[in-house]
Amino acid sequence: MQTFSMTIDGAPVQSGRLIEVFNPATGRPFAMAAAGDSSHVDQAVAAARAAFPAWSALSDADRKAHVMRLAELLEASMPELMELVTMETGKPLGGLNNVGSGMEVGGAIAWTRGTASLNTPVDVIQDDAAACIEVHRRPLGVVGSITPWNWPLMICIWHIMPALRAGNTVVLKPASLTPVTTLRFVELANRLLPKGVLNVITGDAEVGSAMSAHPGIAKMVFTGSTPTGRRIMGDAAATLKRLTLELGGNDAGIVLSDVDPVAIAPKLFGAAFHNNGQTCACLKRLYVPDTLYEPLVAELVSLAQSVVVGNGLDPATQLGPVQNLAQRNIVHTLVEDARRKGARILAGGAPLPGDGYFYMPTIIADARAGMRVVDEEQFGPALPIIRYHDIEDAIAQANASENGLGGSVWSRDISLATRIAQRLECGTAWVNEHGAVRPDAPFGGVKQSGIGVEFGPYGFEEYLSLQTVMVMKR
Repeated sequence: MQTFSMTIDGAPVQSGRLIEVFNPATGRPFAMAAAGDSSHVDQAVAAARAAFPAWSALSDADRKAHVMRLAELLEASMPELMELVTMETGKPLGGLNNVGSGMEVGGAIAWTRGTASLNTPVDVIQDDAAACIEVHRRPLGVVGSITPWNWPLMICIWHIMPALRAGNTVVLKPASLTPVTTLRFVELANRLLPKGVLNVITGDAEVGSAMSAHPGIAKMVFTGSTPTGRRIMGDAAATLKRLTLELGGNDAGIVLSDVDPVAIAPKLFGAAFHNNGQTCACLKRLYVPDTLYEPLVAELVSLAQSVVVGNGLDPATQLGPVQNLAQRNIVHTLVEDARRKGARILAGGAPLPGDGYFYMPTIIADARAGMRVVDEEQFGPALPIIRYHDIEDAIAQANASENGLGGSVWSRDISLATRIAQRLECGTAWVNEHGAVRPDAPFGGVKQSGIGVEFGPYGFEEYLSLQTVMVMKR
């Protein structure tokens, strides 16, 4: 069984403890990873701070070239990284709508290249005989990154590449359930980067708290649950760290009465079930009008019953297991709560027998507010479908959640759908789509779904500080 090391100051680091990393398709460990603690946080921050002056002093062109070389490294390592992603997350190599480990590594490559192309312009406010006033963008220092278990490599890339491109150095902590792809990538990346620029440590909540409170870290970036985001925010308060928090979602989709149920059902199913529903911006609540309710539900049930569930290493598999047993149990608890409160479980509704953390893709009809699977983020393969009579009521229900990450409207009437989408209280509103993100468009949440945005020039700005340089000429 392979053991993966942390990387601090360009060198592999082990510890006195190891983390067992489980393959969720078998329920058995397949690798070991070093288990870090707060002392490793101190070491990694010291290394990153020592590397910062030289890294931040590089020309913009040199940092761009470094990031492009990291994209080439990802591409050259794609088969190895895909297998590691599948082994530790359970997601298929291909997957439903090709959303699997191939998409994760391919997306990481695309985001790295997209980030390399970003620039740090100088804004000129005044330049005349009296004065020259310019606004410059400066790197912050050390950026701390904490990533989740559902997209371990891609979200790591989302965090660290803009940080590096901006001239910051990085201390990264992957989720303890899925550390190995990240540990391997950072090991490889350190063959190209100056030592100390990119460090990775492992561990539990103690390590995350130590990072969030550390006076040597200038900014924390976190993707994960809202409760954990609140704790990071509290830990960071004493040192007034900058924060980017992409937190939980309970995304609503509203179907209008003019759609064709047969044509739209595969798109809705993919939006809800890709990566087994374990994506913050998956479709998690579906509002359907009376006139279409039963036909659309029937189409979704048929899709749920026909999808291929299995080990992600099997090319035929469309959906893999839930990543961990605790999350599978949460999904089942929410489904059973809906069943007790009168919902119809028309497909799935139970764990699959045998090894691994498999759960049958589940369609929940006659769902309503007050059922936990509607009010809470299920983060798994279960879709509640809510009947509505009036579009204003559907909009109000969609906006009633404390979360506000994404939302969507589905209709042939693009103009009407766009007007409704603009009324949804969320960071991204899609029309006839759900969950699509791009490296050049900002992504983030409102309400309890986060602070700040990622991607493109909008997200890049959050890794930089503004400095006004004012030169008086007379």
